[in-house]
Amino acid sequence: MSTKYAVVSLPIGAFDTNDKDDAVLALKGQISSDNGTVLPFRVPDFKIGTLDALVQQADDLAKLESTAEAVVAKVGDSLKTILGGDEDRLASYKMVNDKPTEQYINNFSWNKIRYRADKPLGELIDTLSKELVTVDNDVKSKVNQYNSVKTNLATLQRKQTGNLSTKSLAPIIDSSLLVQDSEYIETHLIVVPNNAKKDFLKQYEELAPMVVPRSANQIAQDDEFVLFGVATFKKYSHEFLQKCREQKWTPRPYKYVEGGREEEQRELDKVTNEERKVCGEALRIARTGWSESVMAWIHVLTLRVFVEAVLRYGLPLDYVSALIKTTNKLAPKVKSALDSQYSYMGGNAFGRDKRGRVTKDDAAMSSDMMAAGLGGDGNEYSAYVYYEMELP
Repeated sequence: MSTKYAVVSLPIGAFDTNDKDDAVLALKGQISSDNGTVLPFRVPDFKIGTLDALVQQADDLAKLESTAEAVVAKVGDSLKTILGGDEDRLASYKMVNDKPTEQYINNFSWNKIRYRADKPLGELIDTLSKELVTVDNDVKSKVNQYNSVKTNLATLQRKQTGNLSTKSLAPIIDSSLLVQDSEYIETHLIVVPNNAKKDFLKQYEELAPMVVPRSANQIAQDDEFVLFGVATFKKYSHEFLQKCREQKWTPRPYKYVEGGREEEQRELDKVTNEERKVCGEALRIARTGWSESVMAWIHVLTLRVFVEAVLRYGLPLDYVSALIKTTNKLAPKVKSALDSQYSYMGGNAFGRDKRGRVTKDDAAMSSDMMAAGLGGDGNEYSAYVYYEMELP
């Protein structure tokens, strides 16, 4: 079952303590260990601009997080495709800063060197946005190159390993089997199903005028087809080939080239080596892309938590944030437990029924709050800062 994370942020006043570590412990007490694990999630105190800027940044960060999630998913799909769906190898490539992805997220801390917290929020958002675009473009470009080379190699390999109706004839045809440099006669190569071999030998001389009698020469045979060489006068070649097609016998156009067999093998060897090289490059770039995009995503999410906390709770910056590790199935229980304890922070947006269960009794207010950008992921209003994150 895939891991899902929830990031929450609440004002310190929601707890019976002024100590953030104690507040995280209190939060742990609200979540059953069967439903999730609560971990500290440190959010730096970033530089705050104007209220108008914060509202715009909240919108920008919502869009940027969707972009980050999409980039991570695309990079994950690229790795899976390159590795042929090998889950064990895939796990070894899904590393962030040379650590398993879950380990990195469980122990996440803001990268103060790469993203200095004293920079304006707008500058940090712009930096993260550019990094995600770069990762997306780099991975997409290299994977497209790899897919192109892989397709080319598959085509060449089919020519070597297919049946007689499709494979290359260069390794099969010897120049002595063909009539060449004749002004009047030429050799045609016809592929016939094995079960039609006798019919072909009976009929080929009568298919068209001026077929050279007894010229049918069996050149090769595989599990499905027989390859014949037949000589005809050039004047009637077109008619002969058309009659063969009508009988479901396949003409194979072929022109003998000296050294063609060796040239095809050199081309196959060249593309095989190129495929290995580009595959290695694609894996390296996709692995780096996974690390970079996951890091960008969690940093974007951290900024979202900070901005929404400021918009919700105001100043001073006395908030407690935590990361809750859960699963898709158990996430609703985690949310329900948090709602049960902290729904009062939503004011009139939440109420309780006769059994004490949380209800939303003011749809208009919830709608207004969502429109103001205070609706978690935009799907449903939450009384506190709450975002979910699920890695592919």
